Amino acid sequence: MAKYGEGDKRWIVEERPDGANVHNWHWAETDCLPWSKTFFTKSLSDLTILDGQGNLRIKTKKVEKVDGEAYVNIRKGKVIPGYEISLSVSWEGEAKDGEGKTMLKAEGNLEIPYISDENAEEDPEVKVTVKDEGPVGKALKEAMLAKGKALVLEKVRDFVQAMAKGGPVKDELEAKKSAPKTNTTTGNSNSAAVSKEKVGMEKEAKKEVKKEGKKGFKTITMTEKFNCRAKDIYEILMDENRWKGFTQSNARISKEVGGQFSIFDGSVTGINLELQEGKLIAQRWRFGSWPDGIDSTVRLVFNEPEPGVTIIKLTHSDVPEEDRYGNATVVENTERGWKDLIFNKIRAVFGFGI
Repeated sequence: MAKYGEGDKRWIVEERPDGANVHNWHWAETDCLPWSKTFFTKSLSDLTILDGQGNLRIKTKKVEKVDGEAYVNIRKGKVIPGYEISLSVSWEGEAKDGEGKTMLKAEGNLEIPYISDENAEEDPEVKVTVKDEGPVGKALKEAMLAKGKALVLEKVRDFVQAMAKGGPVKDELEAKKSAPKTNTTTGNSNSAAVSKEKVGMEKEAKKEVKKEGKKGFKTITMTEKFNCRAKDIYEILMDENRWKGFTQSNARISKEVGGQFSIFDGSVTGINLELQEGKLIAQRWRFGSWPDGIDSTVRLVFNEPEPGVTIIKLTHSDVPEEDRYGNATVVENTERGWKDLIFNKIRAVFGFGI
């Protein structure tokens, strides 16, 4: 995960005086670590775990630390969270005898070493320690692990869901969506309002015409030549560390048929359909900005007409003409991405240029 403020400049477009969004790639990035600290402090401080059950009383004291990084990127209204956080929570407990007299008090810590957006669908590891390792201290520790772990993980899931909705910028996003259009009632203002309404109606009409003329899907074909062995470029395309190197973005790539992959910081995900080392890569591809339920198919065929020269034939089929936001530049952007962000980058970084 790229650090906050150090995103890939190819995808984060700087503010321009004219407000133009170059190539339709404009990110608004918000640091969410202070908000994350507040979230966990409120949800995990003074939290009752046991209140007399089994003659035990346990509660959290306070959040000792929240370290790491957290941010939210907003692009065209879409929320893209990123976070890698560790946290530590102090807790205290006491055990009582049958007459209600306190036998022992103990203190300890609960730690979650790694909460990450990459593992958002999985519960993170939880560690519980106690300062007194005697029989009663161990009983309190086991009770904290048995009962407290579930409660703490519930709060972590709340955090994950809140980040997915925008974290600290959620209210701002909802306000923009529900903001009423202002109408003025004085002479010139009325004229301007009528003019704006007319323009808005014309835009809606054009939008309807565009929807009616939508053709559906396209196929991208491309032939690229490289100064290398076929197995070398095959390995580059199937190795997540090399992907990270030439794209400067996060990647997770399975090398097994049926295995999943995620590239360009999760913007593209898919499954390996067929793999033949040095000969063929067939995958199902999906961009996060595409409408739900739409996948495309990528086939990369490797030919080596002579040693040290490889020709790749790309066929990328079932590419939608529009994304979920109605932008009709999907095919153009996808084709440019293959050319500039993959093939040309491989040539430049690994010296395979022709």
